[in-house]
Amino acid sequence: MEIRIGNRTISEMSEPYFIADIAANHDGDLNRAFRLIELAKEAGADAAKFQNFKAETIVSRKGFESLGGQLSHQSSWKKSVFETYKDASLPDMWSGKLKEKCDEVGIEYMTSPYDFASVDFADQYVNAYKIGSGDITWTEIIKHIAQKGKPVLLATGASDMEDVKRAVEAVRAYNNQIILMQCNTNYTASDTNFSYINLNVLRTYHEWYPECILGLSDHTFGHATVLGALALGARVFEKHFTDDNDREGPDHKFSMNPVTWRKMVKACKELYHALGDGIKRVEENEQDTVNIQRRAFYLQKDLGKGEIIHEEDIFPLRPVKPGAVLPFEKQDVLGRTLTRDKHKDECLKWEDIQNDKR
Repeated sequence: MEIRIGNRTISEMSEPYFIADIAANHDGDLNRAFRLIELAKEAGADAAKFQNFKAETIVSRKGFESLGGQLSHQSSWKKSVFETYKDASLPDMWSGKLKEKCDEVGIEYMTSPYDFASVDFADQYVNAYKIGSGDITWTEIIKHIAQKGKPVLLATGASDMEDVKRAVEAVRAYNNQIILMQCNTNYTASDTNFSYINLNVLRTYHEWYPECILGLSDHTFGHATVLGALALGARVFEKHFTDDNDREGPDHKFSMNPVTWRKMVKACKELYHALGDGIKRVEENEQDTVNIQRRAFYLQKDLGKGEIIHEEDIFPLRPVKPGAVLPFEKQDVLGRTLTRDKHKDECLKWEDIQNDKR
């Protein structure tokens, strides 16, 4: 299966694809958003992602106020949930400008739309859609996005396998271009979150949906989970991105920054090349070591032409020479006669042996 996003073709064997989720880290400043796009590109991201929503179409003011307090990562927010989402919402007039900026610097523009109008509005700007974990049970919006006919990146945080199957079926009713992303939606940046990322779910996804490209949408510190996911077959990686983890805002604390992002990209590319294609072979850079590390039979004493080779006459030593008799071929040479004189510590070759029946 291959999925094309912009100028990149993504498959289960392709190089890793990195999405810098700028999300709310623009802090309401368009120029700051432009700068984060530039920094993401410089750090090695393939896409810069934003979010299209209006506060009133994603959260209920009264619903959150009635909870009696803000929970999980929202407990550290200085403003109410509704006001925080209102501040983080992306003005419609920004989308075209953000897309132009991404085109200018050579990075894919991407967004997660959170209502029908936002989906339709974003369609003119995007080559793929990201569906956030929180909407995995909203099959209506999933189907609406799938019908656009563009690749769908489906995050699966805070869900079970039934939720995943339902969502995948909703996409597949219209569209087979699915990037299925394991995710854990705890945004507290706690070290304990590593115990819950459950990367082996990617094995399950591959078993259930071998035609899907695998990915990871991640909110842990560093890139250990990304390396693990890459080794398990994931090829698309989304991490939040900022220029300063000490800034105020809902996403800055657990985001990657330009320095950590570059380290992640470098480490992932090293691992990607190290994984290889799975075909066992003598590699190009091993050709010399084949000769100097492998053994071949060497004469333990002088033997003349016509003499019979006995087991005590030969012993396997390094290096191996072209045409040499190899250790696993010993039984094929014992009892045969030499066609020429051989001296002690000379390599025994097949051309030295009469009646070569190999």
